[in-house]
Amino acid sequence: MTSLQEPAKHLKAKGMKPGGRRPAKELCSECGLCDTYYIHYVKEACAFLNQQIAELEAEAHGRRRNLDNWDDVYFGVHQDMMQAKKKQPIEGAQWTGIVSTIAIEMLNRGLVEGVVCVQNSKEDRFQPQPIIARTPEEILAAKVNKPTLSPNLSILEQIEQSNLKKLLVIGVGCQIQALRAVEKELGLEKLYVLGTPCVDNVTRAGLQKFLETTSKSPDTVVYYEFMQDFRVHFKHEDGSVETVPFFGLNTKELKNIFAPSCLSCFDYVNSLADLVVGYMGATFGWQWIVVRNETGQFMLDLVRDQLDTQPVIAQGNRKQAVQQSIPAYDKEVTLPMWAAKLMGVVIDKIGPRGLEYARFSIDSHFTRNYLYVKRNHPEKLDAHVPDFAKKIVEQYHLPNS
Repeated sequence: MTSLQEPAKHLKAKGMKPGGRRPAKELCSECGLCDTYYIHYVKEACAFLNQQIAELEAEAHGRRRNLDNWDDVYFGVHQDMMQAKKKQPIEGAQWTGIVSTIAIEMLNRGLVEGVVCVQNSKEDRFQPQPIIARTPEEILAAKVNKPTLSPNLSILEQIEQSNLKKLLVIGVGCQIQALRAVEKELGLEKLYVLGTPCVDNVTRAGLQKFLETTSKSPDTVVYYEFMQDFRVHFKHEDGSVETVPFFGLNTKELKNIFAPSCLSCFDYVNSLADLVVGYMGATFGWQWIVVRNETGQFMLDLVRDQLDTQPVIAQGNRKQAVQQSIPAYDKEVTLPMWAAKLMGVVIDKIGPRGLEYARFSIDSHFTRNYLYVKRNHPEKLDAHVPDFAKKIVEQYHLPNS
């Protein structure tokens, strides 16, 4: 791997700034790397210019994923998986607050000097504001997912300027791939990476269109999530929860709101984090925890006594539902709401659960994204789609064009 140290220092010494350059062009995920003098490394580091999950997995976890093991193929290198929730949830957390609890515990114990996380701007609750949190209060102010593209890595220069040596970074797949690529150049004694699964982010304008198209009260939505019961759950300011079935979404209106980077991403499960906390592989009401290496195990052990845990499960069969979703998305099919609700009830009762729901979600997005890259960036298809994603996509019949 080439060294970034000299180019980055050279750029900094001349007082040069990136100036808004986006080498990945329309595929840029706004991860923030190009907002720093580390832009010199972007051709190697950017997930959309140089897909290198396999190589970075070997560096971060000691091995690549085993393509003969379907759990590895789907969920990445891991040594443990479980379902969990906090015994005493954090008030106002999107789930029960496991991510915030780990970050606070590491800060309070002096294991890290700062935590890279994302608050929201004072003007807009959905506008991400990356920070290096130094106090538990700053970490808690970052709770709740931000469904918009977020420039987390824009704080890389602050790390060097602050002379931080021990750091926890919370982020999503595209951010973490770029971070791992420049990790050795940051001058850190220890880096911990806590990841969340990520799919289908939008620009702020795209988010507004989604809210206005889907929710009955878009101005009062605090957060939302596509849940395992095949419904979108909107949490409102008054504490109420509004649900909308997946199959009733206005596909024609919403098909083009997702960022091109998300439509060409194959790292839903955040392959390069030490520890991943999400929900898609868990049953409803629980969170899904994936331990990828010994550092991730250490992080989880810090809060293990604060959690209720149980084994992951896998029920149902996803394949027919995935195959049917491919032409439905292509043809922009939207069911009448009564039919969408009925289908949602039926699938919730007999459909995939636990890890099988996670596979359903991965399959649905990977087949869609494979077609997107094939149609819009055919020259990138072979190099950009990882081998594990190709193996997943090969299970399904895709349109020729």
